[in-house]
Amino acid sequence: MPSPTAPLLRALAGDRPEHAPVWFMRQAGRSLPEYRELRVGTRMLDACLTPDLAAEITLQPVRRHGVDAAVFFSDIVIPLRLAGVDVEIVPGRGPVFAEPVRTRADVDRITAIDPEDLDHTAITAAVRIVIDELGETPLIGFAGAPFTLAAYLIEGGPSKEHLRARAMMHADPEAWNRLADWLSRVSRRFLQAQRDAGASALQLFDSWAGSLNPADYRQHIAPHSKAAVVDLDVPVIHFGVGTGPFLTDMRLDGIASAVGVDWRQPLDEAASILGPDVTVQGNIDPAMLQAPWEVLEKHVLDVLARGRAARAHIVNLGHGVPPETDPDQLTRIVELVHRTAS
Repeated sequence: MPSPTAPLLRALAGDRPEHAPVWFMRQAGRSLPEYRELRVGTRMLDACLTPDLAAEITLQPVRRHGVDAAVFFSDIVIPLRLAGVDVEIVPGRGPVFAEPVRTRADVDRITAIDPEDLDHTAITAAVRIVIDELGETPLIGFAGAPFTLAAYLIEGGPSKEHLRARAMMHADPEAWNRLADWLSRVSRRFLQAQRDAGASALQLFDSWAGSLNPADYRQHIAPHSKAAVVDLDVPVIHFGVGTGPFLTDMRLDGIASAVGVDWRQPLDEAASILGPDVTVQGNIDPAMLQAPWEVLEKHVLDVLARGRAARAHIVNLGHGVPPETDPDQLTRIVELVHRTAS
């Protein structure tokens, strides 16, 4: 088990280790040839629910890149699959739901499932395999935030503007709040399962929160996101894409130990908005991974310099690793961060 002196845990506590800790969202798989070889013949969600496979995929980038944290290999829709929702990951598109949730009757149907009854055996088994091998390296568990899960459920799949989800908040706020409350409890149970099996920190992903205006986020989303992560007794990282207009709200009233910042906002600017008592995470532009090393190196050093404005900095991308990324670029970033004083 990792000690509190692990760089990631020190940074989450507000301390500055000798070098900033670094890990990558979507580091487990996607760009790694060993991941693609392992996944042959196995659908994404099936891989997530096969403990030895999920554990091996979680560990692969730690072995290859030497990152300061593993992130559990899963998908944000796995808790919904555990609840019996008919969902598949369609290659080139993303999660697709056979029965979108768009009416009060749909909300009644799905919220009749008690999140406490969901079977997380496969999840806890995978986490325990990972913990046994990681040693001093922390494991980050994760879950999707209520709005992002609702956006998928209501739209029936990926969407650019999430119009139906945003419409439900105003057209039928009672139904919206019942659905969002249920999703909050589903995500919370998923996070608790990972924590109880040994995860040292947890991240809540709100990938689509950037489609909201600040008032809607504060009224219709933040209370449900807070309920998903309050009193979990391990550090919480909260990340969203396009959340600059309501970045301070991403702190969730102090519940979040760290706030992830996407590539659009310089970290020193984000730190001045967030204040002195929260760690920042980010925010290498994923597009820069395709640039020549001398260009990427300059960008990473700039991110590190700007991150010094915060109480502590966890180096990451401003979103996930693109699948076409050369894995050697990620390894070189880790090596650069580790030899640069924080």
